[in-house]
Amino acid sequence: MSGFPLQRLRRLRRTAPLRRLVSETSLAVDDFIYPLFVTHGKGIKTEIPSMPGNYQLSLDELEREAAEVAELGIPAVLLFGLPASKDPVGSEAFAFDGVVQQAVRVIKRAAPELLVVTDVCLCEYTSHGHCGVVVDGYVHNDQTLDLIARTAWSHAEAGADIVAPSDMMDGRVAAIRSILDENGFETTPIMAYSAKYASGFYGPFREAAESTPQFGDRSAYQMDPSNVREALREIDLDVQEGADIVMVKPALAYLDIIAKARQRLDHPIAAYNVSGEFAMVKAAARNGWIDERRVTLEILTGIKRAGADIIITYHAKEVAKWLK
Repeated sequence: MSGFPLQRLRRLRRTAPLRRLVSETSLAVDDFIYPLFVTHGKGIKTEIPSMPGNYQLSLDELEREAAEVAELGIPAVLLFGLPASKDPVGSEAFAFDGVVQQAVRVIKRAAPELLVVTDVCLCEYTSHGHCGVVVDGYVHNDQTLDLIARTAWSHAEAGADIVAPSDMMDGRVAAIRSILDENGFETTPIMAYSAKYASGFYGPFREAAESTPQFGDRSAYQMDPSNVREALREIDLDVQEGADIVMVKPALAYLDIIAKARQRLDHPIAAYNVSGEFAMVKAAARNGWIDERRVTLEILTGIKRAGADIIITYHAKEVAKWLK
């Protein structure tokens, strides 16, 4: 016989220890990468209004932040830079003494156990705010590839453990793999932003990174939110070009993409729990509409359950404290 009353699924939900015993998905600090925003100057720790608890940090403040992140047991950080000046080609992105390159060296001295992942893109560094070289009002794919590759090389030379191209130019993973291998960095992994959508959830990030496009938007190179098959093609191409880790961004509205990618390949999958997702939770919690801790853990568990091995999240520090 089967079914009620022999099968009572509530039996294993009765107590917290029983629920822990049969839990199918476990969230751990080891799953997290914590994003950080670095800027020039000294003594700068400017809170980002739309992202409470997150800051633009000068290098001296970054040193203290890195030590705290390491103490919490978070294994990795993801660096974004705010340059001293901007120009049409984003020159500081690939300068060997740029702000991110300096930040990598600072973290490696202050917290050598931390993995340092660097975002490889031009949008924070260009005067027009787009992710590549603009020709006649259009982001030119092939002219951008060399600059993206040089940026990744400069990060690896500074000591980055992983480089993470987010520009969504066709062929950028192959270009990066080639320049890294040619310059002795054949062991440096690439975490590709493979399925990066042209999303409305990036607003707070653009405030944090000061990277809002000065004209148009990024729909001509980031993905259409309605597309699934195209995302899987992007992921396949990045794997073929040499990506070691693939990423889906954003996470919460794209759990189906994470799940389909997990079914499709054995590579590690990262998911970016982006700034807008973070900001909505914070705003609702501050208004007393939700239980922040419960909702945050539920969201991150959902991302992990969908198939993500790695979660990039602005919640990482607070969640690390909760999980302890």
